[in-house]
Amino acid sequence: MSLILLDQLSLPGDAAKPNEDAFAHLDHAALVLDGATPLGPSLLPGASDAAWIAQFGARRLAAHLKDGDVPQEALKHALADAEKSFAGLTREPIREKWQTPCASLMLAVEQGKDSQKSEIEFLWFGDCAAIVEQDGKIETVGETLEKRQAEAARARMVAQMANMSAASGINRPQIEPLLRAARNRINSGRNWLFSPDVRAAGHVSRHHLSLQKDALLLIASDGFLALVSDYGAYSIQALMAAAVAKGLAALGAELRAIEDQDPLGEKFPRFKKSDDATAVLLRVA
Repeated sequence: MSLILLDQLSLPGDAAKPNEDAFAHLDHAALVLDGATPLGPSLLPGASDAAWIAQFGARRLAAHLKDGDVPQEALKHALADAEKSFAGLTREPIREKWQTPCASLMLAVEQGKDSQKSEIEFLWFGDCAAIVEQDGKIETVGETLEKRQAEAARARMVAQMANMSAASGINRPQIEPLLRAARNRINSGRNWLFSPDVRAAGHVSRHHLSLQKDALLLIASDGFLALVSDYGAYSIQALMAAAVAKGLAALGAELRAIEDQDPLGEKFPRFKKSDDATAVLLRVA
């Protein structure tokens, strides 16, 4: 084994609704997927199209990696699987892009190692991220902090325009059209996500790191990383230290306590009170 799973957490944003995050762990890989909240009626069987794309993607990526695919090929094959399955399951054709189930992704795969270090390849879409600690230094892979700050600003603006609380939910007449217009830009330009579109494989972001034995990786959805990006409860370095010292369940409880104390998003503008929150903590062996 090379990537040892130390801890894991996946909390739904609302206990009455499906968890639209998913994760997977193999001896040499780990991933988190965060399904984008649907903006209209479901096109697939089941409770949530977003939960479907996240769970399907996690299963198929893990299967292709287990079969020996390198990361880029595993991604391409999983996207092709999603494209084929979605075409067979959907109740009606897509009329606008916002109807397409899609997800952010962070994938870390060990591609080689020697006695001193492991070579880790990161692939990602959207606002999932990885935090890496080795030799007392922290590095973040992904764009979660920037994207969450932009979303908070957008939530504040929309709430002011609509004269409503920021965390009142996205499926409101005042908000939904604005979000649909933004979602219509997916899978074009630089806005690619994990979705039923094999072309996305050619637009994934990539990063390579050489990690020494005992380096730590925290791979998480943006809902979990809101502890840093939205609420300022931790710095990136302090979050990693707390994940090791307290455990992910304790951090999840802290996250929900912060949100419970600001249910309307008055202090921390956001589109919904709580987001799904998923994290996996790993050690390089």
